[in-house]
Amino acid sequence: MKPLFNSAFLSLVIICGTNAVFSQAVPEATAKKIDSLFKQWDNPKSPGCAIGIIRNDSLIYAKSYGMANLENSVPITTQTIFEMGSVSKQFTAYTIMLLAQQGKLSIDDDIHKYLSWIPDFEKKITVSNLLYHTSGIRDYDYLLNIVGTAPEDLITREHIIKVLSKQRTLNFDPGEQYMYSNSGYFLLGEIVQAVTGKSLRQFTDSVIFKPLGMNNTHFHDDYAEVVNNRAYPYTQADKIGIVNSSAVGAKGLMTNINDMSKWAINFLDGKSGSHPIVEQMIQSGKLNNGKETGVGSGIQMGDFAGLKTYFHPGMNNGYYNLVTYIPEAKMTFIIFSNVGDHNIFGETDQLAGLFIKDQRPVKEQPSFKTTFDPIVKDTASVMPLLGSYIVEDGDHTAFKLQDKKFYYVLNGKYTFILYRTEKDTFYFRGFYPGIKFVFTAKNAHDVTVRQTWPDGRGRTMIKQDPSDTPADRQLLAYTGKYYCSELDCSYRIILKNHQLVLTNSKYHDAVLTLYGKKRLINNLDWMRSLDVTKDRKGNITGFEVNHELIQDLRFKKVE
Repeated sequence: MKPLFNSAFLSLVIICGTNAVFSQAVPEATAKKIDSLFKQWDNPKSPGCAIGIIRNDSLIYAKSYGMANLENSVPITTQTIFEMGSVSKQFTAYTIMLLAQQGKLSIDDDIHKYLSWIPDFEKKITVSNLLYHTSGIRDYDYLLNIVGTAPEDLITREHIIKVLSKQRTLNFDPGEQYMYSNSGYFLLGEIVQAVTGKSLRQFTDSVIFKPLGMNNTHFHDDYAEVVNNRAYPYTQADKIGIVNSSAVGAKGLMTNINDMSKWAINFLDGKSGSHPIVEQMIQSGKLNNGKETGVGSGIQMGDFAGLKTYFHPGMNNGYYNLVTYIPEAKMTFIIFSNVGDHNIFGETDQLAGLFIKDQRPVKEQPSFKTTFDPIVKDTASVMPLLGSYIVEDGDHTAFKLQDKKFYYVLNGKYTFILYRTEKDTFYFRGFYPGIKFVFTAKNAHDVTVRQTWPDGRGRTMIKQDPSDTPADRQLLAYTGKYYCSELDCSYRIILKNHQLVLTNSKYHDAVLTLYGKKRLINNLDWMRSLDVTKDRKGNITGFEVNHELIQDLRFKKVE
């Protein structure tokens, strides 16, 4: 068997723990351009970021900007520890692939072989389904939120096991669809422990972190553990975030630029053929019908300047990170940020553009001059496109114009700048580069949008204005107590000041806006879209939560 890591990795890259530039091969002019990209964060009164650039087998540039802790005026350095959010998933995927390579499990195994407490959904769910987000298991973050666990509350392994063990239905049959799921990667971490007898933290430390000399990296499975030199997260520049979690696998990795560079060099080396596990990780998952999902295991796929990219973002209540591998250029770009409203994808594009020329023939390059200019010069032409849109899968989207920039807003929570390529076509730099929005507008009220992904997937959005405010007597039909047996929790819908309001004992009251007669939209991130169910006589019997990573979660009207 080939060694897990190329010996070149055992030599350490040493960088002093300051915010000074580390540079082997970056001209001064390029360094100044990099500084200009991050000047917004080069501020002693702002959170910020740390960046790293890898070429071949070296970290050629590292620098930090802004503060790790505003209250105590602690600056970010290249040694500062960040919580990785979903960047963690590639490490969990690696451990599963390693165990499969060693013959200790098969990715085609039924997960019940290792996790007997998982409910019997009368469907086989494989380890592969978890790796490629095709299991249909609902996302634990959203389930816990609905129960009453706020994002800043303590979340333990036991909490997640309890909520998942109560599920009786899936979002869809395993292998039939792709839907991102943190639950899948939490369960993969549990499988590692079942197979090895070691926690995910212990196992990754022994097979990844120690061999690579990643001495400041670990899966943080004890929320109370002190981590020296950790950056505090900020959801906004002046709002601190709180991460209290002992659950790992989907999230929970803590590391810094120096350590991540060692992993990144290993990843690039893997593309040369010396590392079959990495080769396997970047293969696209497949649905039951054989169609590729365009997503690897713990890795997503994109394109930059005609070159394939492998990347994964990570967000967690103020932390926002992105690691982007471009093997054909033998480069990796790393940005770790402790502020949640960071334009991290745009910055990565611009950073990579300083080092990599467009490889496409001129005729295949986009007709617009740059993908980095978000300014809409003809603002009048986008005015009919602004407003709220409903999607068949339960998402509630909107488009807005602010400071001459055109924004896509998903479920009132995520905001992304769109870049115009044609009169009615806009381009998205986000979790899946290459997403396009094509508008068809007959007038300001009759507008549809076709959103498409590079792998051919698509969905249609329809512009909708809220229904004319119904009379109170009509709204009363929606009021009552609604109970979910799968979560053992309830919500009430009440009528207050001529508006429907969703309420429970944990969260603030949320005004419900009625779209048509069957969809209720509110501002709770975890259950923003509710589809009303009725019997044959038209009586309201309950509602279903259909929102992002939760589908068909039923609440029955009991009062």
